[in-house]
Amino acid sequence: MGDTFIRHIALLGFEKRFIPSQHYVYMFLVKWQDLSEKVVYRKFTEIYEFHKMLKEMFPIEAGEIHTENRVIPHLPAPRWFDGQRAAESRQGTLTEYFNGLMGLPVKISRCPHLLDFFKVRPDDLKLPTDSQAKKPETYLVPKDGKNNVADITGPIILQTYRAIADYEKSSGTEMTVATGDVVDVVEKSESGWWFCQMKTKRGWVPASYLEPLDSPDEAEDPDPNYAGEPYVTIKAYAAVEEDEMSLSEGEAIEVIHKLLDGWWVVRKGDITGYFPSMYLQKAGEEITQAQRQIRGRGAPPRRSTIRNAQSIHQRSRKRLSQDTYRRNSVRFLQQRRRPGRPGPLSTDGTKGERQGGPGPGLEGRGKFLGFQGRDET
Repeated sequence: MGDTFIRHIALLGFEKRFIPSQHYVYMFLVKWQDLSEKVVYRKFTEIYEFHKMLKEMFPIEAGEIHTENRVIPHLPAPRWFDGQRAAESRQGTLTEYFNGLMGLPVKISRCPHLLDFFKVRPDDLKLPTDSQAKKPETYLVPKDGKNNVADITGPIILQTYRAIADYEKSSGTEMTVATGDVVDVVEKSESGWWFCQMKTKRGWVPASYLEPLDSPDEAEDPDPNYAGEPYVTIKAYAAVEEDEMSLSEGEAIEVIHKLLDGWWVVRKGDITGYFPSMYLQKAGEEITQAQRQIRGRGAPPRRSTIRNAQSIHQRSRKRLSQDTYRRNSVRFLQQRRRPGRPGPLSTDGTKGERQGGPGPGLEGRGKFLGFQGRDET
């Protein structure tokens, strides 16, 4: 068999998605050397980071040594997500960019970095479920190549956050912020690294360094799911704080609370604790891509480890303690294992109704969600 390579990359259009927050993904038709054709979805932030890494891998061809030697096409960093015309023009930019890449020498156009970027991922195969409150909106590039701006999209409203402490970037893809800086959040990654922009700067910032302007709490944090989701650790982590969990690489655990700061609550047996989401992969999925991503960036710091944090809010963020997680988890598992019990618990841990009224179970929803009994950090 010959070497694997890509014959052509065509931009089909983009999707407007609403989970976990409003964002866009671009649809590409990737034609491989074996005549197979695959549709993949990539965020613009991923494409932009791919481009920066490609330049680092080929500094001569990127013009980093002598500008006249540059052959890698430019990928401008436009003022993203600021309206219909920006969405339209970005499609043309991406088409020209990837057409240019595919015309370069094979050491670039067939390099592992490019091939890995366009390999089909599990998320590329997922279809929207009927339970989603708002389905993705798809916008295809017209076959005649002429875009009607009115058919593209309305402007995206970015969420604004404030930096609670100074953060100094440690790589070219991150962004330095100072206490009090106000940033627009373009993408909230599950890893706890958020892609932000501020005036002419943009890059990744730890979510733990940012707070909403109207409340200390993150409104988009989901409820705990004591039923748990099976995950596998792809990197070992030794606990630093008392409420964290130490795990070796390859251990099977359950995730019971996915927090947006990238520190998820996991369960191993009856024990719970915080663990970096970057070091986890869903059970049964390919781990190579995930392991490659954590080589360049570690887990974001936790809010509790930030020195000299200065919030504009009078009260602290509300958090469940690990004692509460463990207590609710044990009760949930006990009731799930108990045969013949009507009124099962919902996945967020609230009590089901039984004949004759609610029976014993987890703490009531008010306590469970933290309106009572939450620890503050």
